[in-house]
Order: sequence, then structure tokens, then C-alpha cells
Amino acid sequence: MRILKFIGMAACAAAFIAATAAFNARTCFTPGKSYTFFCGDTSRDCRIVTAERGAALRRLLTGGVCGESTTYDSLDVAAFLKDCGGEVKFCEELSDSVNLYCTADLPYSVRLYGQEINLHVCIKQDGVTVASPIIFGGY
Repeated sequence: MRILKFIGMAACAAAFIAATAAFNARTCFTPGKSYTFFCGDTSRDCRIVTAERGAALRRLLTGGVCGESTTYDSLDVAAFLKDCGGEVKFCEELSDSVNLYCTADLPYSVRLYGQEINLHVCIKQDGVTVASPIIFGGY
């Protein structure tokens, strides 16, 4: 009888811990249209996992996450940078976009052109994509 009580208490404790972790799972950014997680050790073996909804729970269930990204229809970039403690280190202008490479209060980082970068903001006509540390794949 005692073993059943112990198993029941252990199961309740495990359920409580799992529920607490699920409710406290956080993403780097407020999710936009969709949320993408980058998984893997290098950009060469990067696996991309996209969540249309439930990004925080997907983050909790996805192993090996080394970066995150989301896209917004529009974004006040100056306010966004202020909110995350972002500082632009360098800018790259392409024919269809402006890319800001920044440092910010975010968990992931890479060295790019000799600087520590952990926030990439890509501004295009049709929206703004933000990523930590950088956007992998086509953007």
C-alpha cells in the first residue's frame, strides 16, 4: 500500500514540475506570423523547426535549440531595440533589405566579422524578421 502512495505522490510531483516548466517556457521574442527554432551545432547541420502557434511549448519540446526567429508584418525597430537592450554594431544594405547586426540581452550569440552578435534584424518591404543570434537559411 505504501508503494502505491509513493508512486502516486511521485507522479503528482512529476506532473506539477512538467506543468510549471510548460507554463514558464519562454521564447526570445513575442511570436509573430510564425516562430522558428534553429537546432544543431553548426550552420551546416542546422535543423529548422517552425511553429505556427504554441511557440513556447514547442521550444520546451525541441532539443538542441541554438537560435530563434520570428517575422512581423511591421515593427517599430527603434522601440524593439530599446526593449531588448539592442545596440547596432553594423548594417548591411542589400537590394531588397536592410540588415542590422546587433548586441542585445538575448541568450544566443555568434562571432561575425570579429564582433559578438546576438541579434539580427532584417527589414524588408513586406515585413521585419528578427533572430537571435542570426537568421539562418534564406531571408
